[in-house]
Amino acid sequence: MDTRLLEYLQRILTAQVYDVAVESPLELAPKISTRLGNRVWLKREDTQPVFSFKLRGAYNKMVRLTPEQRAPGVICASAGNHAQGVALSAQRLGCRAVIVMPVTTPQLKSDAVRAWGGEVILHGDSYSDAYQHALELQQSHGYAFVHPFDDPDVIAGQGTIGMEILRQHQHPIDAIFVAIGGGGLVSGIAAYVKAIRPEIKIIGVQMADSNAMLRSIESGKRVMLNDVGLFSDGTAVKQVGEETFRLTQALVDDFVVVDADAVCAAIKDVFEDTRSIVEPAGAMGVAAVKQYVAEHQLREKTFVAITCGANMNFNRLRFVAERAEVGEEREALFAVTIPERRGSFRQLCDLIGTRNITEFNYRISDASDAHVFVGIEIGRRAEAAELCGVFADHGFAAVNLVGDDMSKEHVRHMVGGRSALARNERLFRFQFPERPGALRKFLSSMHPNWNISLFHYRNQGADHGRILVGIQIPTAEQATVEGFIEGLAYPCVEETDNPVYHMFLR
Repeated sequence: MDTRLLEYLQRILTAQVYDVAVESPLELAPKISTRLGNRVWLKREDTQPVFSFKLRGAYNKMVRLTPEQRAPGVICASAGNHAQGVALSAQRLGCRAVIVMPVTTPQLKSDAVRAWGGEVILHGDSYSDAYQHALELQQSHGYAFVHPFDDPDVIAGQGTIGMEILRQHQHPIDAIFVAIGGGGLVSGIAAYVKAIRPEIKIIGVQMADSNAMLRSIESGKRVMLNDVGLFSDGTAVKQVGEETFRLTQALVDDFVVVDADAVCAAIKDVFEDTRSIVEPAGAMGVAAVKQYVAEHQLREKTFVAITCGANMNFNRLRFVAERAEVGEEREALFAVTIPERRGSFRQLCDLIGTRNITEFNYRISDASDAHVFVGIEIGRRAEAAELCGVFADHGFAAVNLVGDDMSKEHVRHMVGGRSALARNERLFRFQFPERPGALRKFLSSMHPNWNISLFHYRNQGADHGRILVGIQIPTAEQATVEGFIEGLAYPCVEETDNPVYHMFLR
């Protein structure tokens, strides 16, 4: 056995976590298992006292500090769950805890940290921003730093989850699926499992818009992401740790990348089996199992998914519920052009047949054609493309909108907004940070000659707002748009050429 692996095995076996953590249950998910034709077990770290695995590593690190090291207090940077673990551990150990959290942290998490006695400082848009500020405070005040992932004692604390899984399930396991942010959880679990039962695959799971670990593995060195998606705030890390990168590179067998729709569907799946609502990071493992099974056509295998957290803002559930049906591939959206003549609606409905219509929006367009925005319940993803073909065969031009974010986030709520006055209009889809001043920054950055001709925003309970903006830009100033977007530094996609825009809003 590799010397470093043996060292981690010893660290995990001697980790002190059970003063604050419980041995979380490993439960079979019957509905998910039946639907996938495989046995799917959930390691319920969402049942911990702080509703996350993070207190394991935090306490194991802090309890090993000397009283002199703890005397000034401890400090950490966290998107939320590690912060709660540090705050609870500090309360148990009788020391001060200063927690630096991104401004985008869900209030549920920052309030929970305060409830455990932690002193919260909000700084920056992401974990990495908060981390830099925490280092500055550590230097100036002499606090002991408790890293959320890149520390051997923290990694060992998280590794006790792997130890519990192998003790709780002594029968064959084909793979364990672990969400990755900075890499502490996957490193700890992999270190233990590969030392004891190396035949078990460790599958790392990343969000498509927060995949620093996967990019680092592909590059052979740690990379720094410019931006990270904030839907799964628990895994929103711009750069992974040095030690976690080393362990992941050596021990993790494969990776699965999931998107927000798939995670929303997985949150629903977990709820239906457990009646518990996990946060996005807590559902990533289940989303990855579903994707992995479908991709490899697997049957009668045994998988474990770590439900690593349940610190979910209640108002985010609206977004989750809306997107779960799309992620589960139960709903398809279409923009259908039908001739403006008697009987067209009836003919379209006949083509849809007995399928359930989830949404139907119509506005008269001109004397010859009408555009219909329709949502249809489907049983499998391929059915959406098949329906498009059916529509076309009967003379109804249709656009499949399953992968069109603008349609899902905005147009379905505002169909029918044409304007004859919107000349020289360009359409942009922005992500604003959900914090005071974000809109003011946008407006103050605009050229004074530009005019906002369309603006659609809907609070969806996420850490960033999705905004659709139409801007009238004089022809002579078109070349300055790119500079405006770069200076604003909000994620942006231009949608001026999107066919749905031309059908319903132009």
